[in-house]
Amino acid sequence: MINIVKLFRSRDKPKNSLLGNAYSFFFGGTSSGKFVNERSAMQTAAVYACVRILSETIAGLPLSVYEYTDVGKEKAMNHSLYYLLHNEPNPEMTSFVFRETLMSHLLLWGNAYAQIVRDGNGKVLYLYPLLPDRMIVDRDANDRLYYQYQTDTGLIILSPEEVLHIPGLGFDGVIGYSPIAMAKNAVGMAIATEEYGASFFANGANPGGVLEHPGVVKDPKRVRESWNAVYQGSKNAHRVAVLEEGMKFQSIGIPPEQAQFLETRKFQINEIARIFRIPPHMIGDLEKSSFSNIEQQSLEFVKYTLDPWVVRWEMAMQKALLSTSEKKKYFIKFNVDGLLRGDYASRMQGYATGRQNGWLSSNDIRELENMNRIPQEEGGDLYLINGAMTKLKDAGVFANSKKNTIDHENKESEGM
Repeated sequence: MINIVKLFRSRDKPKNSLLGNAYSFFFGGTSSGKFVNERSAMQTAAVYACVRILSETIAGLPLSVYEYTDVGKEKAMNHSLYYLLHNEPNPEMTSFVFRETLMSHLLLWGNAYAQIVRDGNGKVLYLYPLLPDRMIVDRDANDRLYYQYQTDTGLIILSPEEVLHIPGLGFDGVIGYSPIAMAKNAVGMAIATEEYGASFFANGANPGGVLEHPGVVKDPKRVRESWNAVYQGSKNAHRVAVLEEGMKFQSIGIPPEQAQFLETRKFQINEIARIFRIPPHMIGDLEKSSFSNIEQQSLEFVKYTLDPWVVRWEMAMQKALLSTSEKKKYFIKFNVDGLLRGDYASRMQGYATGRQNGWLSSNDIRELENMNRIPQEEGGDLYLINGAMTKLKDAGVFANSKKNTIDHENKESEGM
């Protein structure tokens, strides 16, 4: 009988090179002639900006462990994971730095790994980031996943219970593929245009030319070097050239306008923003942005860009950090409400609607605005409805009383 698991074993997944700090299958040359890996890609301003935006956003979101209750949920502040995820996953890092580091790994390599240190009872004590370019994920002879990590002193084999693994988009459901590797030609072209621009200005904003001499030049190398020594470089641009013996300078460079250099650079910035699904205005391209659409684009960023990453994080942490019995009682969740609140006027209008229709109390609103609660005895937890601001619990009694009065008056009128 065919082993079903073996049918789905990954045979084409990229191996992280332990020698070259790059994917041996994906990373390398591009059609633009530029070598692209995760580190060279980060030297491109657009890639750096996209990675920084997503990493810092994930790192800055409130992260908590919650417990299911009879009336909904509440923060499980007494759970050991709460402090690790919310404050310090290990003695060397804050939660912000830990999440920022793992998210940058996820965006560049397509995978994020952290070692889970447990005590003898299985309780999670610490979480330490692991470099993705030193990790290999594979299956043993029994089709069980294992993680092979290259340290400075040798190889370490880790079981799935010892690794928090957050995979990105992949083809086998086990590990993710690097966005940089899959779109290396776009990144390579961005690098090439940056280098072209740097070379263009390094040569005095004059790509090249020829010196014409009416006679025979005995030592052309000396003439070329003396010319470059005086006129090459952006600091020597626009200097007055002195030509002797009937010599002429003929430019053969292509102006950047004709080569559409600036348009190409702008397109590559948008191309990289498209890879990471970042609105262009968030990385400094305001050409098609206005006050009327930036807020909507920001909300779309949360919904279509941030939410999928948040779900990946939440489900991976619940799978790796909670025991089987705990999964029925606890869950881990980011709070993105702060990013969806909108401007002050819109929030106040929404709060007013909720307050007047009885599904928000004063304390509900104050918590959303990070304000101190009003004591219960002062009415901070009351739910009211519009009109005479009747208590919600009394609204039904009032309605029934009014109905009984009307029925009684109708019966009296019939008796007359």
